[in-house]
Amino acid sequence: MARLNVNPTRMELKKLKARLTTAVRGHKLLKDKSDEMVRRFSLIIKENKRLRSEVEKELSETLRQFSVARSVTPSYRAETAFSMPSVAIKAECGIGSVMGVEVPDISLINEKRADGLPYAYSEITSEADFSVLQASALLPKMVELAKVEKTVRMLAAEIERNKRRVNALEYVMIPQLEETIKYIKSKLDENERAAVIRLMKVKNKA
Repeated sequence: MARLNVNPTRMELKKLKARLTTAVRGHKLLKDKSDEMVRRFSLIIKENKRLRSEVEKELSETLRQFSVARSVTPSYRAETAFSMPSVAIKAECGIGSVMGVEVPDISLINEKRADGLPYAYSEITSEADFSVLQASALLPKMVELAKVEKTVRMLAAEIERNKRRVNALEYVMIPQLEETIKYIKSKLDENERAAVIRLMKVKNKA
């Protein structure tokens, strides 16, 4: 491991020892943070998997119902009916925090259902009624899934950054500091021995 290019003095030795102490403490804190983030990440991944499974299953059923509805309804009527919104929803977007990582916090507010479905019952079949209601009920869960998946991606990126910091401290900075401290101690000891030898020679000459 290459050492740092510094002057082998006692002042420099003191500074490097302080830096080493800080680096070791920082490494421990980052390692603990990394471990906790991985634990939280695992929990959120499980939640993401559960939500995605539910949404995919319900979405598949909803699309199947839409297909059935379109097959028994004139095309122009189906397109007109399905293009009209049955629900008005506002999304309140904020910022949450997971282990110091800013993540999206989205909640649906002011949900206002229209009186009944947005078309005349006589024009559209019951299959269409069911599919429209099912799609409306699925929307909040889809928003929640999007929020969780974005959180997963942001946490994964932060875990990777944190891992690089931990590795940089563990395999680069701390070994460099230790090697440099060892070198300075060796040089200082060597200088002390040389000084003692010089002093002894001076006494012998005297």
